[in-house]
Amino acid sequence: MRWIHAAGRGLLVLIVVLTGYAASGASADEGPGDGRGPLTLATAGDLTGYLGSVLDGWNRTHPGEEVTLVELPDSADETRAQMITDLRAGESGRFDVLNIDVSWTSEFAAAGWIRPLPRDRFPLDAFLPPVVDTATYDDRLYAVPYVTNAGLLLYRKDVLDEAGVPPPRTWAELERTAKTLAPARGLDGYAGQFLPYEGLTVNAAEAVYSAGGTILGDEGERVTVDSRAARKGIGFLARGVGEGWIPEEALAYKEEESKRAFQDGRLLFLRNWPYAYVAASAPDSKVAGKVGAVPLPGPDGPGTSVLGGSNLAVSSHAEHPDSAARLLAYLTGERVQRQVLTRGALPPVRAGLYDDPDLVRRFPYLPTLRESVLAAEPRPKSPRYDQVSLVVQAVVHDAMSGRQTPEAAVRRLAEELAAVSSR
Repeated sequence: MRWIHAAGRGLLVLIVVLTGYAASGASADEGPGDGRGPLTLATAGDLTGYLGSVLDGWNRTHPGEEVTLVELPDSADETRAQMITDLRAGESGRFDVLNIDVSWTSEFAAAGWIRPLPRDRFPLDAFLPPVVDTATYDDRLYAVPYVTNAGLLLYRKDVLDEAGVPPPRTWAELERTAKTLAPARGLDGYAGQFLPYEGLTVNAAEAVYSAGGTILGDEGERVTVDSRAARKGIGFLARGVGEGWIPEEALAYKEEESKRAFQDGRLLFLRNWPYAYVAASAPDSKVAGKVGAVPLPGPDGPGTSVLGGSNLAVSSHAEHPDSAARLLAYLTGERVQRQVLTRGALPPVRAGLYDDPDLVRRFPYLPTLRESVLAAEPRPKSPRYDQVSLVVQAVVHDAMSGRQTPEAAVRRLAEELAAVSSR
């Protein structure tokens, strides 16, 4: 899955489509004809190509339950559109189990497109606790976490070390260093993903959450954004552009553009997903060996990231329920989750892998990422999440562009989100 949405291509959106799982939760002891059979798995943006070999391992050991891989477009919006079209097709649809972006779980569950799942069939206790919440709606499990993600603050370690400045833990420290040290070294100060798309929803939510606020409550039925914390969070982002320590060109950045700016040595600080750390540390990067990573800062200490990643869900019209459940358990098992990291370059959901000494040596950002995931929060839950996200993107981009004050932006957010919730 892409690093989008957490995030964009800075979400990798992986859709797993299998023929799968009945609402009754068929027993794994049942034989062919009792919920088992061939499966279809669709994925968007398997950019590292690791998934095919993972499925080859399943196919070798599960005759009669072979998985056929179908790849959908890389674009998250196109992928979601094709998924919804297929799910609305009912029994004639091809997609049976979907590896959906974590932000889509509530929407798909509320629409009746995916089935509730029995918790006891999956190793939920072995997962990082916050990721399980992204797979629930209305207190029921509707998906199984597969890949997680959390935002990190990447920084130029060489520049900070030379100046004797520690990496920032607060917004004030980030602002001060971005204002003073960055221009002194010919660098831009700070950037995230500020183009009006899903990435801006993530960045805005992180700013509001870090300030102690929320956007929606009660599974999207209550608007909670009109608060001092939300004004403070959106004000932090708008102030950065207004004062120049967030460059104006960052208002057009998605994951890749912001990663490239940092990787090319033009930025002192960058909010992005862990894949950007890997890319910036690669031998062909201009900042290889000069990169550090810490949790996102907040007003008074470490802030709050928004959870990214993907969840495995099962279509309401899946025909082979037991095979689907067995495959979901296989894909979230320890061996495959290790491959998710080592071969797919994606953060796994199993907590134990973040303490593995061999993996930490290979992926030194893992302890920081674990800390960020444990402190992270899901995006606002809503059966109309796509509309919620569009509203947040538009309003926050206007505030960052100087077309609206943070105070006016928060009032507008509350009004437009209330209109969405009442539809």
